[in-house]
Amino acid sequence: MQNPLLEDRRLPAFERIRPEHVEPAIDFLLAENRKAIKKLLGDSRARGWAHLIEPLEVMDERLARAWSPVAHLNAVMNDANLREAYNACLAKLTDYHSEIGQNAVLYAAYEDVAANEAGLDEAQKKLLEHALRDFRLSGVALGDSDKTTYRELARARSRLQARFEENLLDATNAWSRHIADEAALAGMTPRAKQRARDTASKKGLDGWLLGLDYPSYEAVITYADDQLLRKEFYRAWVTRASDNGPHDHKYDNTRIMDEIVTLRQKTAKLLGFKHYAALSLQPKMAREPAEVMDFLRELVQQTREAGEQEFKELAAYARRAHGHDKLRAWDVAYFAEKLKRERYGISDEQLRPYFPMPVVLEGLFKIAGKLYGIEVRPRQDVECYHEDVAFYDVFDSKGRLRGSFYTDLFARASKRGGAWMDECANRKRMQDHEQDPVAYLVCNFMPAVGDDPALLTHNEVLTLFHEFGHTLHHLLTRAEYPSVAGINNVPWDAVELPSQFMENFAFEHETLPLISRHYQTGESLPAKLLDKLRGARTFHSAMHMLRQLELALFDFRLHLEYIPGVQGQVQRILDEVRDQVSVVPVPDFNRFPNGFSHIFAGGYAAGYYSYKWAEVLSADAFSAFEEEGIFDSSAGRRFLKSILEVGGTQDAMDAFVAFRGREPSIEPLLRHSGIANGGEKLPATG
Repeated sequence: MQNPLLEDRRLPAFERIRPEHVEPAIDFLLAENRKAIKKLLGDSRARGWAHLIEPLEVMDERLARAWSPVAHLNAVMNDANLREAYNACLAKLTDYHSEIGQNAVLYAAYEDVAANEAGLDEAQKKLLEHALRDFRLSGVALGDSDKTTYRELARARSRLQARFEENLLDATNAWSRHIADEAALAGMTPRAKQRARDTASKKGLDGWLLGLDYPSYEAVITYADDQLLRKEFYRAWVTRASDNGPHDHKYDNTRIMDEIVTLRQKTAKLLGFKHYAALSLQPKMAREPAEVMDFLRELVQQTREAGEQEFKELAAYARRAHGHDKLRAWDVAYFAEKLKRERYGISDEQLRPYFPMPVVLEGLFKIAGKLYGIEVRPRQDVECYHEDVAFYDVFDSKGRLRGSFYTDLFARASKRGGAWMDECANRKRMQDHEQDPVAYLVCNFMPAVGDDPALLTHNEVLTLFHEFGHTLHHLLTRAEYPSVAGINNVPWDAVELPSQFMENFAFEHETLPLISRHYQTGESLPAKLLDKLRGARTFHSAMHMLRQLELALFDFRLHLEYIPGVQGQVQRILDEVRDQVSVVPVPDFNRFPNGFSHIFAGGYAAGYYSYKWAEVLSADAFSAFEEEGIFDSSAGRRFLKSILEVGGTQDAMDAFVAFRGREPSIEPLLRHSGIANGGEKLPATG
């Protein structure tokens, strides 16, 4: 079949992939896989690693490699034809994975290999352990009728999660604000205004056009002096894909959220779990829902008083310095930026000229080189899908290729919001099959304006470091089997460790000169500004932590307590959590859950707590470099060997202890956040 998705190549043929290629390619591969599995199970030799497990790994990886560019393009170059092809195949893939997971003969064959084959190494044993768990969580032990029900639930859940993301993207893209008088944009930065003018010009309009892509929203909510404009943008942002605000109600996700959580709860009950929260913890470090709730509540207790004090100080500052009597949700970022400038003599916009994208990338790659002995080299001869996309190879100290990655860093209308790393291809070393890993690194920064390069705020630098940490986790793996290579089968509450760990390097005296250079003068970030940046690191850290704890508690309680058929639970649970956690007043029209794609469309359902859980791990891991030296080669080699290279071949706690020499403590996280601490340890959950 002449189809670019079926070509046996490491990198996608992006210049030739079309929506009409998608369904035929997936149909072909699913048919081939079914035929091959039937043949394997009919072979009397197919009860061993070489004759069963490795061929299945190769098949799964080939299917994943064909689907990867489709899913990626659907996220970053979305259009109606691609969306239709993507959704048609999503249903087929969901059915296929349910079918494989419920194949009792295949499950028995895996059990036979795990129990009887001698000489398996630790990685092979771990792969089998993960696979057997996944069979059980796919309903392999259910009766025929319940298996059918499970597949129907999985198919419906997959369809609704895709619809949730589509509604959010469409609602975001559908809203914009055309401004004719520049006076309405007072306070906003020249770059943001110039981008808005360029956007209007491209649409054939005079004046300025601002949308709801995050760079535009942030520019208004943080800098616009016009409170009514800030309120208008805030309302549009927090009511996306809802029954409220200035949006078309056809994008409303309210009913979809209830249906998604209902399907999850029904799936959990079908598999014998009390609720979806318990089901979700099966592949994670945390073992019991109570353990997660205790962890989150302890952090709230440690943080709430400091957060309340931060908000009181901000409200007092707004009254004293600006005559603003009542601080509302759309005022917080605006006055916080002004207070930070007054208190520390520094602002995000003041720093932005020192962080041109090319300099930050070059410095980031140098930091990774110092830590892990790698070299990142750009490569030009690669098919890409957009002019903003670049490609890089990563080599080790001996000049061997370790992996490659695409970068797609700027916001555009056809691209979903946020930042993420995803897999293009996994590392593979099996028999005559060898493949080095490839990743996608995606952000949504403001692109270059006029003749200037793209300039980042320091918060955007942190985002880039975070996603590059995920990328290194995927690329530097030494695991030989795709299903345990890189981030695969790493517990979800540990998978953020390498990414959050990497963020810490964007604050150090040794590293900031590497990533900062004024785009006009060539001057490195002056020592005075560097000290101010470090001093401002903990500015409003308690309020930021409480916001993350609010989201984590809402997510976990929703999947712990939700009762199908009872209306209004999503908002009720969120309101209760906010009463206990939030220090910022939230208006009644706020419909944040309708855009919370992490838990309703992504992989974080009953797992958003993972960000804070893993941040405990990452802060403690970084404290080793604070103790031994930011670029200490011994610490870097230990982190590489114990964390980045092992993938899913070891228990996450064992991997952490191998690096740190002990179990993690919460103290470094609280110290980095400027919050008093008690030195508690993270529960030892193995």
